Amino acid sequence: MKSDEWKTRDLDVVVYGATGFVGRLTSQYLAQFAPSGTAIGLAGRSELKLTELRDELGPIAKDWPLLVADANDHAALTGIAQRTRVLVTTVGPYAKYGKVAVAVCAENGTDYVDLTGEVLFVRHCDETLDGIAKSTGARIVNSCGFDSIPSDLGVWLAADFAARNDLGSLTDTTLVVRQMKGGFSGGTVDSLRNQVDEVKADPALREILADQYSLSPDRENEPDLPPWPDTARAAYVPGLGGWIGPFVMAAHNTRVVRRSNALTGWSYGREFRYREVSAFGKKPLAPVMAAGMALGLGSMEHAMSFSPSRQVLDRVLPKPGEGPSPEQREAGRFKIEVIAHTVSGKDVKSTFGANGDPGYAATAVMLSESALCLALEADALPAIAGVLTPATSMGEALARRLQLADFTIEVGLR
Repeated sequence: MKSDEWKTRDLDVVVYGATGFVGRLTSQYLAQFAPSGTAIGLAGRSELKLTELRDELGPIAKDWPLLVADANDHAALTGIAQRTRVLVTTVGPYAKYGKVAVAVCAENGTDYVDLTGEVLFVRHCDETLDGIAKSTGARIVNSCGFDSIPSDLGVWLAADFAARNDLGSLTDTTLVVRQMKGGFSGGTVDSLRNQVDEVKADPALREILADQYSLSPDRENEPDLPPWPDTARAAYVPGLGGWIGPFVMAAHNTRVVRRSNALTGWSYGREFRYREVSAFGKKPLAPVMAAGMALGLGSMEHAMSFSPSRQVLDRVLPKPGEGPSPEQREAGRFKIEVIAHTVSGKDVKSTFGANGDPGYAATAVMLSESALCLALEADALPAIAGVLTPATSMGEALARRLQLADFTIEVGLR
């Protein structure tokens, strides 16, 4: 249960980084779809830009307060956190610009959602803020966009279905990206740049990034299960429909999903083994495409590590704050399937999909609905606090909200 003080704050949701690319999309979504009476604020570094955004949003936002704060201004961000039930932040890379914002939320019992795909940042939150957030009642929920809601909720739904139908716990579970059309996020690229720089400055961090349980809250008690050997290369898997290759977001998503399993007392199963792959089908070019994906992803991080190749990538890859046109965002889409084996021998499949560019349009919906879920459905959510995941903090309530927002979310026997 949330405190009476939290419930009486004058704002329900504040969007921090509101004038950035995804922040603007999030603000537009809230202006259009937040329930009547929802109290929303816009926050960022520039009052002028915030004023221009509020004017663009129209009459619905005319009374929304504008809150000015730099990413490292502890006092200003504390003032914001003390006014709102939920802080939504799109200001990344989070390891570089997000540590103060999440800290003041934990300190002041303010719920928090972000878009991070940075393993090292989530680990920082867990190691430094989990105890504080539990003591204040704050729910710190990282990765509330395409990283990692489809993965996290998709597996949670499969495990929940298996439990409710006496199928037993999950064992080998694979997320398969069946469709994905959309632009590559400038923010994601910048997060990769920052992570490469962090590892160069402290090579010991490479071991953390390589650990499949690096986000577990109880690493010592994790099962000693070997990871699948084919997640970083092309492979032919008839049971998954043909050729598969790696999925660009798997390194982060898989660790978030394993964190959810541990946070719930390994409710998915002690033999739960998880991977994420992209599907390429059985057409003649499928193996070439799968191999190309593996080569491209494997090369990018290495290229980021060397100055000459990094300079080339910096010229051709999108910059932070850049994104596709409205037409391109509308033309995007994604569809994933989670195929979970159970100890009963039966397989469960969950499907998660939406229209709209996954990294921008669909992500703005997921981020907004996560914030609204925490702010407006607090008493219906699990009575837990700390550094959580989308599935453990919101689960069924968030899935329902996304279905009402025209996401396809289904689960049943395969």
